[in-house]
Amino acid sequence: MKVALKNKLNAFWKAWGYSLVIGVLIATSFKSSIADWNVVPTGSMNPTIIEGDRIFVNKLAYDLKFPLTTWHIAQWGNPQRGDIVVFYSPKDNTRLVKRVVGLPGDRISMKNDALFINGKPLNYDDTTLSPHAGPSDRYSIEENLAGRIHPIIITPSYPAMRSFTSVTVPAGKYFMMGDNRDNSADSRYFGFVARDRIVGKATAVVISLNYNKNYMPRWKRFFTKLQ
Repeated sequence: MKVALKNKLNAFWKAWGYSLVIGVLIATSFKSSIADWNVVPTGSMNPTIIEGDRIFVNKLAYDLKFPLTTWHIAQWGNPQRGDIVVFYSPKDNTRLVKRVVGLPGDRISMKNDALFINGKPLNYDDTTLSPHAGPSDRYSIEENLAGRIHPIIITPSYPAMRSFTSVTVPAGKYFMMGDNRDNSADSRYFGFVARDRIVGKATAVVISLNYNKNYMPRWKRFFTKLQ
């Protein structure tokens, strides 16, 4: 009985084993080097990305990496100011999603939640200030980051770092921030992010599930482009 079972297993491995291994290697290599999706469990990028979104990550946006590593095989671009990127935190290696605010060589400062880049303040549209879901003092306002207009959330009651003096982004590194400006652990707290820690560019919400309503789909967010 044992011999017959062993023979069957050997026959199965010879017929399918190598194909299964190759299939797994192809699938993991594709996910590691070409495209992936990222589940967003927190609200640090609200209102652009919300809890329960599954975002598409284009890993070929800037370069090609050796599968399952961060080694660069080829590079044809770099993150631009305003890009939403997925990267590994320099603090604890957690995979995060934030917006690129500062490029190598930029001087970044902040005063009362208003960003300054290379000594120039960003444009903020105060006319669109309106209450946002949540605490009564939580507001959404539009920020113009290098021509990319996107909403950010300001929450005055939160104990956040709203001001800091000018810092210069070192060569090969980037300054990241969340759109939920007063409720985001970002470069204000863990510092600059090295280029080789950036996984790829987040370009769209693939699907979205509402954690507070039994994981019901948010159909309107399916396949929406990220700005």
